[in-house]
Amino acid sequence: MIRINLLPVREARRRADMQQQLAWLGLVAGVSIGTCILLQGWTMASISSGQSRVATLNEQISQFQTQLQQVEDFKRKATEIEKKLEVIRRLDLSRTGPVRLLDEIATRAPQKLWLSDLVVEGNKVELEGMSLDTELIAEFLTRLNDSPYLDNVELESTELAEADGLKLNRFIVTAELTNPELAEPERAPAPAAAAGAAQG
Repeated sequence: MIRINLLPVREARRRADMQQQLAWLGLVAGVSIGTCILLQGWTMASISSGQSRVATLNEQISQFQTQLQQVEDFKRKATEIEKKLEVIRRLDLSRTGPVRLLDEIATRAPQKLWLSDLVVEGNKVELEGMSLDTELIAEFLTRLNDSPYLDNVELESTELAEADGLKLNRFIVTAELTNPELAEPERAPAPAAAAGAAQG
């Protein structure tokens, strides 16, 4: 009977299998390490690129902030200039406004109608005067209604009065300023002879 010792063959196969497994493990490990290295390199490159983009964006933001600050400074200066111009305009109106209002009312007063008093409070105007008859008062109201500076012109009251032996009609007229900047806070005396008083 022939006997064959198979142990060395099995051992050799086992070693070959182990070597093959080790080789596969080494290959897998190598591929894994290579992949990790590539991923790390890609990640580092991405981080570097991202940092570069962030730096660029921060630089652009800084430039925009500078420009925005310049725009805000310009707006602020423009607002200050507008305020100064408004003050100048109001000062000019405070000097010329009442005169313009008096001139407007006086030029619209018909002949033989005299204004004795003018009161302006805010946008409220009150006129007091005398005329030879009520028709002149009605004509005066019509003319005042045509004024671009006055609105809601109304006859507040009329009454008969006598002055220097003449029978006259005393009247009070109220109105509203459409341009309040023409108003004067204090009581303004009306012209002594409005709209042709000197003529008769």
